[in-house]
Amino acid sequence: MKIKTTFRTGLIMTLLALAGCASGPGGGIYVPVGGEPAKAPEPPRTSAGEDEAPVWRKSEQPAAAPSEQEPPRSSSPSYRETGDGLSPAALSLVREADGLLKQGDAAGAIARLERAQRIAPRSAEVYFKLSEAYVASNRLGPAEQFTLKGLSLAGSDTRLQRAGWLLLADIRRARGNVAGADQAEARAAAQ
Repeated sequence: MKIKTTFRTGLIMTLLALAGCASGPGGGIYVPVGGEPAKAPEPPRTSAGEDEAPVWRKSEQPAAAPSEQEPPRSSSPSYRETGDGLSPAALSLVREADGLLKQGDAAGAIARLERAQRIAPRSAEVYFKLSEAYVASNRLGPAEQFTLKGLSLAGSDTRLQRAGWLLLADIRRARGNVAGADQAEARAAAQ
């Protein structure tokens, strides 16, 4: 509680100090006195030679050739049919993690799977294995989040979707979320 109060006090003091920088002596906003509005300073000129390259401004740029233009972007979000497959290095790390999980070393398995995740960040299988390792270490919150991430990467692969929804149902039931577990099981059955 004391940390929150100290943080709030520090934040308020910082905001007040910043507000004081923009105000004048009478408490109002500082406006320079004078008849002319302030102008932005001119940039320095290095030479007046004619061999300088012209400076193009946005409104003065020549039209780009059609081959140089970007292809039009779609306004709909991109959707991948499946996540990335596992590279041999990531597959090796997943197999090592499976062995460590069988031996009861959840922390070692998580370390291997985090390395596999860095190698194959769009692989649903890695996220599901990470989720299983977190369940083994009794950390159900991160396990649920990794399962949801894996489901988002599974695309239209029904085998992966079904496995992910069943895993999510088990995690939610273990966390006491029976309604959420039932919904996940219904989604698994619909696959």
